[in-house]
Amino acid sequence: MKVKIGIVDDDRLFVQALTVLIHEINDRFTVIVDAQDGETFLARLGALPELPDVVLIDMSMAGMKGNAVARVMSERFPEVKKIALSSLDTDIDVILMLTAGCRAYLLKSIDAKELERALLSVFEKEYYHTEGRNIDHRRLAELDLRFSDRELAFLKLACSDRTYRQIAHEMYVSERTVDGYRESLFGKLNVQSRVGMVLEAIRLHLVDL
Repeated sequence: MKVKIGIVDDDRLFVQALTVLIHEINDRFTVIVDAQDGETFLARLGALPELPDVVLIDMSMAGMKGNAVARVMSERFPEVKKIALSSLDTDIDVILMLTAGCRAYLLKSIDAKELERALLSVFEKEYYHTEGRNIDHRRLAELDLRFSDRELAFLKLACSDRTYRQIAHEMYVSERTVDGYRESLFGKLNVQSRVGMVLEAIRLHLVDL
């Protein structure tokens, strides 16, 4: 079965090169739609007789940003899975894309093999985790995890663009206490970064976004 792919990125040469690469790395892949801006891409999606399975979205496009494109897609085309593909790797950019509905966040510097793994994983397993492990969709009870109310409150705030200092201020606690919440959740969720924590929170439905 063919995996239908879409690309939205404001660098035309990059889109052309990426299209060639996608077709070369796996004969199951076929790019069926692309555009250089979000508005055009959304219009083209709406006119297609058949939607793509996975769409690669650049974060830092001129005009409509990638997270806005992803959010509109989540509302209008919820069945289409989304992957962020960006040159930016700040926590805030990653979190904005994940909370807009992206199933993975990839840097443009990745190699062809990781791109192939990510596309197949998102298509077949819903998510791709770039911290070196792909996680099955397991319910919270199956993992036997326990979270305090304060940890869950921190987790929800961590899934925003707030800094840890801002989170501490909003929760009326010290930054050291926030560090404690973070380290505790890193251990319980078996992650090593804020990005991993946010992705796990979304996957396990620990936060309502």
